[in-house]
Amino acid sequence: MTQPFELPHFYMPYPARLNPHLDEARAHSTEWAREMGMLEGSGIWAQADLEAHDYGLLCSYTHPDCDGPALSLITDWYVWVFFFDDHFLDMYKRTQDRAAGKAHLDRLPLFMPLDPATPVPEPENPVEAGLKDLWARTVPSMSVDWRRRFSVATEHLLNESMWELSNINEGRIANPVEYIEMRRKVGGAPWSAGLVEYATAEVPAAVAGTRPLRVLMETFSDAVHLRNDLFSYQREVEDEGENSNGVLVLETFFGCTTQEAAETVNDILTSRLHQFEHTALTEVPAVALEKGLTPDQVAAVAAYTGGLQDWQSGGHEWHMRSSRYMNKGARPGLPWQLLTGPGISAADVGALLASAAQERLRAYTHVPYQKVGPSVLPEFHMPYRLEVSPHLDDARLGLVGWSHRMGILEEGVWDEDRLAAADLALCSAGLDPDATPEALDLSAQWLAWGTYGDDYYPLMYGRRRDLAAARLTTARLSQCMPVEGEPALVPANALERGLVDLWARTTAGMTADQRRTLKAAVDSMTESWVWELSNQLQNRIPDPVDYLEMRRATFGSDLTLSLCRMGHGPAVPPEVYRSGPVRSLENAAIDYACLLNDIFSYQKEIEYEGEIHNAVLVVQNFFGVDQPAALGVVHDLTTQRMQQFEHVIENELPLLYDDFALSEAGRAAMDGYVLDLQNWLAGILNWHRNVDRYKAEWLDRRTHGFLPGRAPAPPVQLVG
Repeated sequence: MTQPFELPHFYMPYPARLNPHLDEARAHSTEWAREMGMLEGSGIWAQADLEAHDYGLLCSYTHPDCDGPALSLITDWYVWVFFFDDHFLDMYKRTQDRAAGKAHLDRLPLFMPLDPATPVPEPENPVEAGLKDLWARTVPSMSVDWRRRFSVATEHLLNESMWELSNINEGRIANPVEYIEMRRKVGGAPWSAGLVEYATAEVPAAVAGTRPLRVLMETFSDAVHLRNDLFSYQREVEDEGENSNGVLVLETFFGCTTQEAAETVNDILTSRLHQFEHTALTEVPAVALEKGLTPDQVAAVAAYTGGLQDWQSGGHEWHMRSSRYMNKGARPGLPWQLLTGPGISAADVGALLASAAQERLRAYTHVPYQKVGPSVLPEFHMPYRLEVSPHLDDARLGLVGWSHRMGILEEGVWDEDRLAAADLALCSAGLDPDATPEALDLSAQWLAWGTYGDDYYPLMYGRRRDLAAARLTTARLSQCMPVEGEPALVPANALERGLVDLWARTTAGMTADQRRTLKAAVDSMTESWVWELSNQLQNRIPDPVDYLEMRRATFGSDLTLSLCRMGHGPAVPPEVYRSGPVRSLENAAIDYACLLNDIFSYQKEIEYEGEIHNAVLVVQNFFGVDQPAALGVVHDLTTQRMQQFEHVIENELPLLYDDFALSEAGRAAMDGYVLDLQNWLAGILNWHRNVDRYKAEWLDRRTHGFLPGRAPAPPVQLVG
């Protein structure tokens, strides 16, 4: 069969190594699969299929250093997960039987109890039998923290198969942002990262949830999945009728050829590997120091990181050898490998090295403060009607008074003119048009505090290149938000004073869990400002995927969502908010607002502030295109994110309500939450269109530094 595209050059700097216990793992996994009922009589595999796929070879390449019993157990896990995938394809995807597929998935978590002593049901099929056996053999040697994380990753892998099935039923191809985040769950690489811990060393709980470790796992996952998409395009798209494939997603989004889409997928794959390396070398050591890890714990993180690298190189080698994939003409990924064949010369090796270096260095070559002219504003897709609170004028007056009382207008960063240019009361009046006067005041003050902080960090710490002081400020801000009744920090400046005031008024009637959730949302935002500063000091334009995901934090999205959710009481169970469709709905709305902001603020950020955190600039840098072309890509993405928001409301939420058997009160509360998000979207667009903050004439009149003659002294008082 003719291949639909030529496989690209792959960036793969880590040499693949083979575990010496390969034959032992092959023999063991064949007998285990037969014992679990996965071979003869299963209707899915025969022994010849299992041997051709050669999961023993996969695991021997991806886990080269573990002993024989560990390798056999890991190989059994991979036999199980691939059998699950093929079984789900035959039983539910090909038949498009959503109800039966959901019933099958609902039983599987019962076979993964956190306490191994918990009884489990009797297995009814090979998938259940395999999971029961594997869980019992694996968890005794791992901590409860690992069990919890691994069971969540396994459930995501299983449950998001319904997302794929729903898209197949509708003939729907995901947009690129949706695809990346959903592919992580359904593709199983976070699950694979858990098995890397089993094979190497368990990640200490103190750092397992931090950004650096999360990014290691996410970049590992994205690279694994995008590589798989390239090798499996022919089987999945042409044979199985799949539409969950990155090459197909980009082919559709850009309207380009399959070959062009494949090359772009490979560029993203390379960028994710570069991000992995950047995080491992810069962010992981910093978080280890910050969390006070012991030498043994640091060694565990290093072993885990090395294990993820081994998986990348080993997985690539297996894809080039397995009969499961399209791999004819696969080109070596290692530039120092011996290249043979017609046309191969030393120039080819040099070209590979030069290409990798050029892609890595491209992120560091931006020249700041380039004159770009007024931001070009396209026609935005906005299906929702704007409503504005009748209390807007009073909220404007109240915000000025509150800002003076907190000292926000006295530190040399903002004055009343800058506050008026931001008109954050207008934003609140559109986001929550039905708010009481008191609630509208509180909302506007939260927005002002967050926007002030976003302006304050680069001016106060970026110009001084003082990342340590920024981290100290962030730590102190976290102490301004007591959860269990501990005393709040005595505020030393306007940022702290404003947060102490807002926190006390907002959380007065909250439970400890609600306060904990809100605090995590604020912490996420303030920590993301430090991430921006770090990139700014390196003059490093972020990787596109990392940028989009961190943009949600820098925009304060978790804070907005937390405040929105708390207005709907206990009628909506927490697991509904955690579900795939609701997270998809929220992320689509957030991304629309963030990308919208980047389009409006392009001139302000690029020309006046020397910023590098702007989606239009990120696209310009990554694709090597000019501003109009990059704007077109970002605008198309805003449209698709809004269309996805609409799609989830129309197609996925009704099924979710039925799946969770939501009460009438729960459905009404969720409908109210959806309306809040719709008002949020309409209000955000209206605010951007009307405020002076992004308009060329205001930008020309006001420089974007400290107020003349009023630059504050370094915050030397912030110690301890």
